[in-house]
Amino acid sequence: MRNLHLVTRLPQQLQLQLDGETLIASAVDAERRRAFFASSDNFIYTVQLPASSTQGQEPLQWSKIATQHSDVDEVVLEPGDCIVAMDYLMERESLLLGSSAGCLLLYNVEEKTTEVVGRLEGGVNTIASSPDGALLSVTTGLGQLLVITQDWEVLSETSLDPQIQSSISWRGDGKYFATLGALDGACGPTKLTIWERESGKLHSSSDAKNFMGAPLDWMPSGAKVATAHDRRTEGKCPLIVFYEKNGLERSHFSIDEPAEAVIHALKWNCNSEILAALVSSEQHDVIKIWSCRNNHWYLKHELRYTKDERVKFFWDPTKPMLLICWTLGGKVIIHRFGWTTAVSETSVALVIDGSHVLVTPLNLGLMPPPMSLFQLAFPCAVNEISFASSNSKTLLAAYLSNGSLCVVELPAQDTWEEFEGNKISVDPCCSDFTLDTCMHLTWIDTHTLIGICCYSVQYCSTPIGSIETSNMVDKHDPLFSVNEIELVCSEDYMPGSVSASGWQARISKKVPLQSSVMGVSPNPAKKGSAFIQISGGRILEYCSSLNLLKMCVPAQSSQVDSDHGFPASCPWMTAVLCHENGMAQPFLFGLDDNSKLYMGKRLLSNNCSSFTFYSSAYGTTERIMSHLLVTTKQDLLYIVDVSEIFLKDNELTIGIHVSSHPRGKQSKEHITVWEKGAKLVGVLHGDEAAVIMQTTRGNLECTYPRKLVLVSIFQALAQRRFKDAMDMVRRHRIDFNIIVDYCGCSAFIELAADFVKQVNNLSHITEFVCSVKNSNVSSKLYEAYISFPDQGAVPMGDANKVTSVLMAVRKALEEQIEESSSRELCVLTTLARSEPPLLEEALNRIKVTRELELLGLDDDRRKLYPSAEESLKHLLWLTDTEAVFGAALGLYDLNLAAIVALNSQKDPKEFLPFLKSLECLPPAVMRYTIDLRLGRYESALRNIVSAGNEYHKDFMKLLHANPQLFPLGLQLFHEPDKRNEILEAWGDHLSEEKCFGDAALTYQCCSSYQKSLKAYRACGDWRGVFTVAGLLELEKEEITQLAHELCDEFQALGKPGDAARVALEYCSDAERGVSYYIMAREWEEALRVAYMRSGHDLVGTVRDAASECATSLISEYQEGLLKVGKYLARYVAVRQRRLSLAAKLKSEDRFYDVEDDNISEVGTSFSEMSAYTTSRVPRLCPAAPVNHEVRDGKKKVARYELEGWQPAFLVSNWVFLLCGLWTDLVILYVCSPGEEMALVEHLKGMALTGSAEKELKSLLVVLIQLGKEECARQLQLAADNFEVSQRAAVKLTEDTVCNDKVDENTHTLEHYIRMLRVPGSIHSQTGSWRIKALSPP
Repeated sequence: MRNLHLVTRLPQQLQLQLDGETLIASAVDAERRRAFFASSDNFIYTVQLPASSTQGQEPLQWSKIATQHSDVDEVVLEPGDCIVAMDYLMERESLLLGSSAGCLLLYNVEEKTTEVVGRLEGGVNTIASSPDGALLSVTTGLGQLLVITQDWEVLSETSLDPQIQSSISWRGDGKYFATLGALDGACGPTKLTIWERESGKLHSSSDAKNFMGAPLDWMPSGAKVATAHDRRTEGKCPLIVFYEKNGLERSHFSIDEPAEAVIHALKWNCNSEILAALVSSEQHDVIKIWSCRNNHWYLKHELRYTKDERVKFFWDPTKPMLLICWTLGGKVIIHRFGWTTAVSETSVALVIDGSHVLVTPLNLGLMPPPMSLFQLAFPCAVNEISFASSNSKTLLAAYLSNGSLCVVELPAQDTWEEFEGNKISVDPCCSDFTLDTCMHLTWIDTHTLIGICCYSVQYCSTPIGSIETSNMVDKHDPLFSVNEIELVCSEDYMPGSVSASGWQARISKKVPLQSSVMGVSPNPAKKGSAFIQISGGRILEYCSSLNLLKMCVPAQSSQVDSDHGFPASCPWMTAVLCHENGMAQPFLFGLDDNSKLYMGKRLLSNNCSSFTFYSSAYGTTERIMSHLLVTTKQDLLYIVDVSEIFLKDNELTIGIHVSSHPRGKQSKEHITVWEKGAKLVGVLHGDEAAVIMQTTRGNLECTYPRKLVLVSIFQALAQRRFKDAMDMVRRHRIDFNIIVDYCGCSAFIELAADFVKQVNNLSHITEFVCSVKNSNVSSKLYEAYISFPDQGAVPMGDANKVTSVLMAVRKALEEQIEESSSRELCVLTTLARSEPPLLEEALNRIKVTRELELLGLDDDRRKLYPSAEESLKHLLWLTDTEAVFGAALGLYDLNLAAIVALNSQKDPKEFLPFLKSLECLPPAVMRYTIDLRLGRYESALRNIVSAGNEYHKDFMKLLHANPQLFPLGLQLFHEPDKRNEILEAWGDHLSEEKCFGDAALTYQCCSSYQKSLKAYRACGDWRGVFTVAGLLELEKEEITQLAHELCDEFQALGKPGDAARVALEYCSDAERGVSYYIMAREWEEALRVAYMRSGHDLVGTVRDAASECATSLISEYQEGLLKVGKYLARYVAVRQRRLSLAAKLKSEDRFYDVEDDNISEVGTSFSEMSAYTTSRVPRLCPAAPVNHEVRDGKKKVARYELEGWQPAFLVSNWVFLLCGLWTDLVILYVCSPGEEMALVEHLKGMALTGSAEKELKSLLVVLIQLGKEECARQLQLAADNFEVSQRAAVKLTEDTVCNDKVDENTHTLEHYIRMLRVPGSIHSQTGSWRIKALSPP
């Protein structure tokens, strides 16, 4: 699905030295990009070939005004001797010349010296060097074949048929070479012979065939050898035949010429993709160019020359698309070809095959090449075509090899199926002109064409590689011109027919153009206008109405470079309309020879192999491209939203992560192309959303990328085309929920009627209903492919979406669709698929149908509905049979339940006894039994109450089994005794659940005070205990005894504060109360009570306890300060080690993840000292944590345990509780992967808790009140130092844990402590527990 078009044509005329002199041989220096031509008068002409045009180099150009002769040197030979063969030896940088007298001469091109290296009898016929340049093959006039080394030693010599001047062709790897002729000089049939390299021995030969002369060329890839067969004796045209290395014929094809035609030469291009042949007929010589796809040889181009010119040609040895032609008269023409897709923007394939154009509309179906829907037949070979489609008119223009122009008008594409298998003949246009080498044929209007014509009357005498300072149009002797051709059809157009004749053409305008043209693309934003790219990538705009060329910048106004266009020449160029800032503007995209894709000056990709565009627009006349599709050299397909390209300005957006993604693994960023080398040839726009690629062997593959499919679905939903969206969702197996999630649940509910009306297919609607889910697919399945609108991302309640959507669909079905059996089944589906399923409503609908059937009514309405059995089977197929059976029981309809059981294939032995037992029960008890089975306990409770008092035990049993029913049970009874019974049972349940407070109040509601007192004591509510004791009217001695018991209980429960209050208020025991307050660390309250009772002994007790506690706390805070320093030192060491190891791995280019287990194992000792201890240890190992229960019975602490050593630190449990140093179970394993983060969390856990700060402040206040000011000051200083150090350590870890560098000067504990102590800083915080009077100066 591609055509070969002529990109540019560079002619040159060599200034021959003598009259009558002709060129007879050629050779190429691929390294220095130059060609050599030998003349009949022994002159060597050197011509510089064009080099690769890359960014920053001057474009290929020349001027006809300049006069500069090519390099010419004469080779002196003996009189009468002349050069007949020539080849270039790259290693020697010399030409090897063969003369008619048999001399082999080595001509040094740089030094201009000639050396005779050998003489051969009979003269030299051909010279061919091996691909590596190590060997030479030479044939002589006597039919001798010689293989010679670079040292001029003859390796082998073989006799051939002297009557046949066979050419020599080497295989690409140099292991074999081929010749034509009979062996051992025998006259007879000609054979293709394969020779071995070193020995020169015969490897294989073909059968004797009637070969045509000397045409022979081995494909550079080595797959086959091309030859020509003469069939003039049969009255048929010649064949081009391909042979394998073993001499067997592989395939062939006809050249489609008269039987008298002769093939003079066959040449493969350097990548074995194109085969060119020089064919001579009676009228002219022609160079035919073929390409093979799907085992079919397409004739892609023809270059015609007159018989007098006697043209010859060769391919550039390094550039596969450069063809150099030369004539005997010294004309040298370089043709640069390029592949272009044969698929138009409207997805019509127009493949050139000789004099035929194969037409296939891809939107109607894919046909494997070379098949086509129909063919257009032209008088001779087609060189270039141009296609245009506007509304219902489709135009095709073809430029033929004889210089004529043909135009055909086709009807609308939807009528082309009528032409299937037809061959439509097209007549040339009537005109008074002949286009001379027309290139880049382009429609700019429905009746206007432009083409770039190259003048061949005069030839440039300047070397092709010369540089001209100006690249703009010159008014003198232009090389090229833009020809505008007006077309008029003299015949009346019949709708639905083909207009292939009666067209008249005239050249209305000619605009001179000095520089060569690389590409032409019509301006999609303006009729009668086109963008012309000249060499170097500059862009001109041709305006038909203004009759001028002007420099232009299509939509690239942000460029700062004054040179408009591309940075380099881009043979593949296209102009498309894209939306930018809400406006449609033309943008130019180009691909150069170095696989760089540009949008204007901006580089989009540096490894692009092909590109095309996709438009998501539907039903619009103006095609706006929305997505760029790019294939890369790594065989990856990228689909890029054009809007993303505009957002990511000045960034390489396509293919930047290719090297990091392994081949064979799928990615949502790109698609892995299934076959190496496949390229884009076209797309199907709009709802089709298809990408068409062609593999290297020629077959077509059509894929539907998920991203484009989603775009087309979203486009249809945005335009409220629900039927089209539904068809695409079903065809591409997209989750149906996308229809709801894109629109938004609330919006879809409003549009449900339109949805049902448009789809109008109950089968499709049923499929949609069965697929609706509560999950939002926009945030799960497809978010990586495309961004959803805001309304699609609004979260819906999980219990709301399915039910709401199906309710709206059900309502729309009943309103929009006529009553029918299918509609009723679809309605049942909406009920069954609701969450939870509305089975009872569905069964009620079936029940109504069943009742009508039992009544025997035969009305029209009943005929529109399915039978009850069919509906029931449909419902059972959709949902769980047990659920349907339960729903039938829930309707208390035993007959319906029996029908459900029968249709659900239940065992009658299981359900019939159960249903019979239910039928024997009273109605209320039956309903109660059914409700119990279905778990409907509230309904069961109501039904058992209605059954009467004899079932009261069942009522209480149900309450005990389902405690949540106690409130409902109270509502159902008004009798006091039954209510008290329910309340007491409820209280017992609460007591069992350890809810003693609620149980106590519940007991009081039913006047069960003893149980209430017991519940209060169980929950530790001493106030409630004494209140209930008052309700029970206990004696004073009993209350005192109760108070003593409560004191002991509270002390055992860890509530010394409550015990102190009970002892003071009900036992009047001050000493015991103060003792309890000291145990509770309520220092201020203990001192207040001591002074209130005027007991000096009590004050002394408080003083002694406070002093002892302060001393212990000072010691523990100091020890905690040391631990903070050691923990922090260990953290810094682990962090530094981790960072250094990560840097080392990164430098070795194998850095994967610094959190890997192997990276985190760090040594644990410094100078043979443990990071956590002050003792020398042989080794440190992780041990099981030793747990110590603290007062509240909840907090635990873990410590390191050293083998053979005591732990370095172990703080008493009550100090931990008081200071709040530990709040969780922390297990630290030295050398473990999580050691670093465990240290951070451990340091954070050492902070003082709120309760610890409150208790600390209370102790400080009491110490001051007792005259222990110095002790209080020491305690506050120790606590302050500990807290500041802990906060500083935590701040340091927070600053370094996410940092890649640890500064030894800045990241220190001392530095952070000073930073925290700076007054007024954001880091300084004054704790509420501090006493200002004790603060240091």
